[in-house]
Amino acid sequence: MTHSHIDYPKITKVGFVLSVALVLVGFVGSWAVAGAAGVPAWEKTLFFDAEVVGTLGILLVPMVFGVIMPLVE
Repeated sequence: MTHSHIDYPKITKVGFVLSVALVLVGFVGSWAVAGAAGVPAWEKTLFFDAEVVGTLGILLVPMVFGVIMPLVE
């Protein structure tokens, strides 16, 4: 059986940085459209969801790809 080598440290770093970027985009977008009139509700929901998904990524990516996956392999 052959094992493929996956670069877990790189995946962890990139995933964490992308998650932080997603949170920042969601926060800045929410802040920008908060006082704007005529903004559809789906755009506000999209920015909020970006914050939530980014926060989950910040919490889960290091746990999964930094701790659990290297131990399982």
